Amino acid sequence: QVQIVESGGGLVQAGGSLKLSCAASGTTFSINIMGWYRQTPGKQRELVADISRDGRTSYADSVKGRFTISRDNAKRTVYLQMNSLKPEDTAVYYCNVVRAGVFNTNYWGQGTQVTVSS
Repeated sequence: QVQIVESGGGLVQAGGSLKLSCAASGTTFSINIMGWYRQTPGKQRELVADISRDGRTSYADSVKGRFTISRDNAKRTVYLQMNSLKPEDTAVYYCNVVRAGVFNTNYWGQGTQVTVSS
């Protein structure tokens, strides 16, 4: 099992910055992808950004150039630096961790609220 603890959400004005952190613990030896998703009421959870163990990244078009994902494999931690925040970035952000195996296993954090005021 993998336990996930997120931190760093909060309230910020438009144009501001926040940094989210997500630390994984437990059976972490085969973790491959780590990423961030977000969800607003009535909408599906969407991928914001993810990063593979060897550092390959992908981003949603809406955040490219503003958000940066990074990870520290030794600390089993993934970060999301969010700059130039917009009100439409307001959502609950969830950390996602994928353990590779015969079947990939997804683990989710409890979510952290990010609110961007206009």
